[in-house]
Amino acid sequence: MMKLILLAAIVALGCKLFLRRWPWELLPLSARSSEVRRAQTLLGLSRSHNRDQVIEAHRRLVAQVHPDRGGSAELVHEANAARDLLLDRIGRRLSEKP
Repeated sequence: MMKLILLAAIVALGCKLFLRRWPWELLPLSARSSEVRRAQTLLGLSRSHNRDQVIEAHRRLVAQVHPDRGGSAELVHEANAARDLLLDRIGRRLSEKP
């Protein structure tokens, strides 16, 4: 049993060393990537985007769906969540680069 735990720890450390992610961060990739795709679609962005493009797309969307313009607060919250998700992802990618 101890050998199995030691092997799991070595695999986890190897994964972190070579892939820069813990093994459990790799498992839900499909769920996370679907959230990212949904956020990109909501903001009207392509797969390759930068921070400024995300912010500009968010501003345009919020201007359209704002409650003062006939939209709803829920749509604004969705736009904010999409922006935060994509900006967080961009920040993590930049912090991981050597």
